[in-house]
Amino acid sequence: MDPDLVVSDEKGNPFTVRYDEVNAMLLNEFLEEHKAVEEQGATVARQQKQIDALTAGFQEVSAQLEVSKAAPETVSNDD
Repeated sequence: MDPDLVVSDEKGNPFTVRYDEVNAMLLNEFLEEHKAVEEQGATVARQQKQIDALTAGFQEVSAQLEVSKAAPETVSNDD
């Protein structure tokens, strides 16, 4: 419970809730969460680009390794 939403009587006991402020509070919380989700989405997109780049590099290195394995080496036994 948010203490800013509670109105107390003259003795300090809870008297009522400021229901007119609840919607504004909830909207602010929603907007904060929405911003966090958007930031997470941007982070995921950046990470996916990095993963794609690393995957492409790995595939290129793997292909080069396969080519070098397939190429026979000629050894000269000239003494």
